Amino acid sequence: MSDEEDIVLSELNDEDLTLQMHDDLYDGLADEIHEGVNILLGRGWEPYKVLTEALVEGMRIVGIDFRDGILFVPEVLMAANAMKAGMAILKPLLAESGAPQMGKMVIGTVKGDIHDIGKNLVGMMMEGAGFEVVDLGINNPVENYLEALEKENADILGMSALLTTTMPYMKVVIDTLIEQGTRSEFVVLVGGAPLNEAFADSVGADAYCRDAAVAVETAKTWMAKRQGSALAG
Repeated sequence: MSDEEDIVLSELNDEDLTLQMHDDLYDGLADEIHEGVNILLGRGWEPYKVLTEALVEGMRIVGIDFRDGILFVPEVLMAANAMKAGMAILKPLLAESGAPQMGKMVIGTVKGDIHDIGKNLVGMMMEGAGFEVVDLGINNPVENYLEALEKENADILGMSALLTTTMPYMKVVIDTLIEQGTRSEFVVLVGGAPLNEAFADSVGADAYCRDAAVAVETAKTWMAKRQGSALAG
């Protein structure tokens, strides 16, 4: 936009600033997001309000356009990077204020597989939606998942594979959880190009997520169900 230089964030009212931050996130402008977060905090906004209304809502728009093929991986990575600039300020403040968390996810690519772009994207989008994410990286044996789930007291396990030869390892992890009697404690989401719903069902996962936007929606739905049943109980 040619008039971009003319926008002074500090001169915008709260509503216009929030909308501008959605645009800046969309455009992957980390410095502007950093500045915008500080302005809103300076105006007395609660950290959680800044997170949800300025950042999460902005990333929700990014997620929709990614799902619909309007944005592609490089743009989404830039948006997620801008989100991180805002989160760097908010994270310690959110921890202090005891703000509600959407949930906690452990994510990693399975043993034998070293692909991580899709997984990284899911992790960033989940953070963008307000989840806490622990990324185990690539080539994870079952022990890595089990250790992290317990240590982090996680709600969700996300496993990724891009090779047909490594896909079956997801079943090894899920079967181990069943053997340990802990399978019901976690929502297990699986993803990766060669996977599909039938495969996810066959290995005992809760859901197959075809991309990062779907992963976020699926995780939100499952967490709402769990919180609902916990309240009901």
